[in-house]
Amino acid sequence: MKSFFTSFFAAILALFVFSFVGVLLLIGFAAAVSSDEPTAVPTNAVLVIDLADNFTEKEVSDPFTELMNPGAGKVPSLTTVIGLIQHAKKDSNIKGIYIKCQQNSNGYASSEELRKALVEFKKSNKFIFAYGETISQKGYWVGNVANQIYTHPQGGLEFSGFSLETVFLKGMLDKLDVEMQVFYAGKFKSATEPFRYEKMSDANKLQTGVWLNGLYDHFINTVASARQIAPEKLKSMANEAKIQSAQDALSNGLVDGLIYDDQLKKMMSKKLNGVKENDIPFVSMKEYAKSVPLRGTGAGKIAVVYADGDIVMGKGVKGSIASDDFRMILQKIRADASIDALVLRVNSPGGSALASDIIWREIELIKGKIPVIVSMGDVAASGGYYIACGADSIYADANTITGSIGVFSVVPNISGFMKNKIGVTFDGVKTATYADAPTSTRPLNAMEQKMMQSGVDSIYNTFKSRVAKGRKKSMDFVDSIAQGRVWLGSDAMNVGLVDRIGTLNDALASAAKMAKLKGYSVKSYPESKSFIEDLIEDYKDYVKVKSIESEIGASQWQIFQHLKTVQQMVGAPQARMPIFVVKQP
Repeated sequence: MKSFFTSFFAAILALFVFSFVGVLLLIGFAAAVSSDEPTAVPTNAVLVIDLADNFTEKEVSDPFTELMNPGAGKVPSLTTVIGLIQHAKKDSNIKGIYIKCQQNSNGYASSEELRKALVEFKKSNKFIFAYGETISQKGYWVGNVANQIYTHPQGGLEFSGFSLETVFLKGMLDKLDVEMQVFYAGKFKSATEPFRYEKMSDANKLQTGVWLNGLYDHFINTVASARQIAPEKLKSMANEAKIQSAQDALSNGLVDGLIYDDQLKKMMSKKLNGVKENDIPFVSMKEYAKSVPLRGTGAGKIAVVYADGDIVMGKGVKGSIASDDFRMILQKIRADASIDALVLRVNSPGGSALASDIIWREIELIKGKIPVIVSMGDVAASGGYYIACGADSIYADANTITGSIGVFSVVPNISGFMKNKIGVTFDGVKTATYADAPTSTRPLNAMEQKMMQSGVDSIYNTFKSRVAKGRKKSMDFVDSIAQGRVWLGSDAMNVGLVDRIGTLNDALASAAKMAKLKGYSVKSYPESKSFIEDLIEDYKDYVKVKSIESEIGASQWQIFQHLKTVQQMVGAPQARMPIFVVKQP
């Protein structure tokens, strides 16, 4: 027995020591990986912009990828990339830019910000080359800004126009005996159409056609300007399916040549004073971000709050705009006397109407003390517009999707499915007439339906009143441009929902001017966590997500995420954009 306890406690001690040493090694390795020591930019360098990287509103940090492959786990934010392009314009070590434009993971507003920064870079007389074995339309949107754009001889260019497709669930729900009880305000509010119809309503087709064609016209006009081809000719290329091969793209003037990767490097070599093609120092955006610390100068301070993701109640997860988290952030900014102005960067399709109002209130309280400017990203619609509408000034990109001022709520009735398909019924006892309302285990009665619709109408009226106050418009006028209608940024400016077309940098310049700042630094919120904090906090979610995704596949995981969003919609009034778009331009 004595030898058993000796062996047992020895094993426990060994396990403890092993774990302790392992943790120390992990922390040491993590500290080494997370080192922010700047690295020198080599001379005759070429800055590489890979559009397959999704440059989100804040830097993406995957601590596990970073551990396994240092440098690969961090993708700089869109703001950082724009700043780096601006810095590269005057960086003597950077001789040109190479755009990899095979795919483009960024939205159209983000792509337009990248494009504008590259147009400014060209004024330095440094070269820009763009290349893709095959080039997507969205990749071409940015890539055609280059001095020369090339594709592979056996590759090609997608040039077929834009399309949008939505999944409709009503037929399936009918077969399952599931009734979706829908309450909405706004004839254009299309988020619930997949539950109500088997195809798009006329109102939805009208609004979608307007903004989709507006987006397409902007694409055509930028190509026309870059390639010196008439817009009508470009549209006929798409309508007549003329671009079917790489040779078609070349013959019609959309690319400058059909070459291989080694030939492209030879061209760059000639631009780099004879640097051998195999010795060209390519610098990725991730590497350049480490080399160039972007810091503002001056005594002023501007807070930039990134509202990126779905708007939800309570505490949220990474990638959401949670009411409790953002209320604390905004209260902290309001209490900080050193902050001279606030820029709210909104990239959100909306979500909870109540959470949107909580955040709107905090913005109102800040606006009474310091200037508040909104900068809209790819989408700032419904709840995303709700939190923006009270700002002193609103900037949007011409391609921002915004508006969608409307409200809806959904209560499913699953009693038919449960009884007729699997033989399950429900019964119970209650102390008051509406104690169990709303419930999904029976249909809502007439009074309950009236209460649900009344609640939606009340919130919609409040939403419109917030917009009327913030935009200094009458309620009747707001109602005429609301009704859940989606607007493209350029059209939103024409109807008064937006003040100016501009980038985040334009919004920052406006905030500095309103606050009378000669110079300023930027403080970003939510505040970035350390590598160790990210590693510890993300571990549980990372393992859970990766294990489920590996079992069911990436596409099924996306469907699962959509179902979670639908679950959030049940019973709670929503100010949200449609979520069932499966094919985007």
